[in-house]
Amino acid sequence: MENTSVVSWGLLIGIPLICLILYKVILRICFGVIIVPEDRIGLVTKKFVLFGKQELPEGRIMATNGEAGFQAQTLAPGVYFWKWFWQYSVTFQPFTIIPTGKIGLVLAKDGAELETGAILARKVPCDSFQDAVSFLSGGGRKGRQTAIITPGSYRINTFLFEVEITDMLSVPDNAVGIITTLEGKAIETGSIAGKTIDGHNNFQDVDSFLEKGGYKGLQEQVILAGSYFINPWFAKLELVNMTEIAIGHVGVVISFVGNDGVDISGAEFKHGNIVAKGSKGVWAEPLGPGKYPINPYIMKVELVPTTNLVLNWASARSESHQLDKNLSTITVRSRDGFTFNLDVSQIIHIPTNEAPKVIARFGNMSNLVTQVLEPTIGNYFRNSAQGADVISFLTSRKERQTSAKEHIGQVLDQYNVYGVDTLIGDIVPPETLMKTLTDRKIAEEQKITYDTERLAQETRQTLEKETAIAEMQKEIVKADQGVWIAERLADASVKKATGDANSVRLQANAEGERMKLLAAGEAEKIRLLAKAEAERTELTAKADAEKIALTGKAEAEKILAIGQSSAESYKLAVEAMGGDNFTQLKVMEAIGTQQIRIMPDVLIGGGEGGNGPISGLLGLKLLEDVAKRKKNEEAE
Repeated sequence: MENTSVVSWGLLIGIPLICLILYKVILRICFGVIIVPEDRIGLVTKKFVLFGKQELPEGRIMATNGEAGFQAQTLAPGVYFWKWFWQYSVTFQPFTIIPTGKIGLVLAKDGAELETGAILARKVPCDSFQDAVSFLSGGGRKGRQTAIITPGSYRINTFLFEVEITDMLSVPDNAVGIITTLEGKAIETGSIAGKTIDGHNNFQDVDSFLEKGGYKGLQEQVILAGSYFINPWFAKLELVNMTEIAIGHVGVVISFVGNDGVDISGAEFKHGNIVAKGSKGVWAEPLGPGKYPINPYIMKVELVPTTNLVLNWASARSESHQLDKNLSTITVRSRDGFTFNLDVSQIIHIPTNEAPKVIARFGNMSNLVTQVLEPTIGNYFRNSAQGADVISFLTSRKERQTSAKEHIGQVLDQYNVYGVDTLIGDIVPPETLMKTLTDRKIAEEQKITYDTERLAQETRQTLEKETAIAEMQKEIVKADQGVWIAERLADASVKKATGDANSVRLQANAEGERMKLLAAGEAEKIRLLAKAEAERTELTAKADAEKIALTGKAEAEKILAIGQSSAESYKLAVEAMGGDNFTQLKVMEAIGTQQIRIMPDVLIGGGEGGNGPISGLLGLKLLEDVAKRKKNEEAE
């Protein structure tokens, strides 16, 4: 069993060896058989020629007509006869593979010499360099080739061609590819870039570009986002960002290439040429908001804000546009010799159709600020300050701001700029002057405070007075009612007195008149007393002194009224009764009223009658009895 296994293994190994020996020896020697694998090509070197010309032409390294040496014709995968080992040497070479995203740059080692001034050999039909014979017979030149090999597998004769694999050229989004060619005609005198050439597929077809007169150097044409089969031996790629024009801005194009255009700015504008789109110079039509593939080497885009633009002359503040980053607070000197600082903000607006004129005049927005706005505004406020003292300048801020707006607006209008407004910000006067003004203001405020406090005290006093009056309202109402009652009583008394007076007047005109006057006096007295009492009650809350004065006045008026009434009564009585009779009447009334005895109770006479003393005693006794009886009667 072991011998059988050894024999089996020997056959498995021996048969292939035998076949290999037969191939190498019998087929190779006898028939010159060459088998090229599927993934290889055969590079043939011919050692000698049996018949005919054996040497290659001078300067050539590849044989195309059977000469000895490296053969231009390669062997594709398959079986070939009559390639005897003693005459031919065959080297198996892998296919040349160009991966995706790559390109193959070809360097030819043989061919005609390059043209004078050329650095790249022009393309000839050769099936992407797989047909070396066609390349050489078709006039292919040695050196770097304009044509490239795109991704794929190729049977390239590496004896003739050297392939360098490199990356495709890519332009990312929002970027622009700036092309500089290394081959072509020289750029025309006065130009900085080659003019645009059509039909070369974004510089991927080098031969079409050169055949149509393409220029060497910087190109006006750019390429946009994408991947390109561009031969880096022919063109260099530089990536720049797309030119972005934000909303609220326009882009004024300054073109350095193109034909000299006709100035369309008009006769009144003498500060530069403004030309139509596509010409060299400042374009009359600005670019609106958006992104543009601008070649920055041949065109310059100046951004001009079309919204209101704020510029600050303030050391601690700057807007996002940074046009005012070099502006600072304005220092001025007043007429009275004080130096102080003030912040100013200027708002300007540049219309879209005026933007090219502004750029043609100044070149950019920064120059507009430094050449016009900065000196104009600074000098205006310096001149304005010198014509007034500090206090006047501070107090007339609004008027000066209005004047500044008008003056600066007129100046800016000459430069195609509209001055929207001029605003004065912080004004920082000298510290010593500020202290004086502050002290003055504090004094004024203190005066106002004191006046306010005084008014408050007066208001408080008034409130307390009104409160006291309100609290006395009950007494006042009571007094008013008392006055009313007194007036009613007085009216009743007057009526009664009038009636009595009329009655008395019927009996005796004089006595009635007296009673009338007496009644009127009594009524007036009552009214005056009631009024005086009411006024006394009301005025007690105000001042005791005033009460006493009014009471005294009321008493005086009372006495006067009584006196006047009595005098009038006496006058009327005298006229009615006669002077002597009235006198006697008044004497008798006084005697009766005062109970004056004009005669003694007992009169003892001493005359001649018989009963003088006794009559007196009897009379005295009689008077005593009369007095007792009268007393008893009164008691009853």
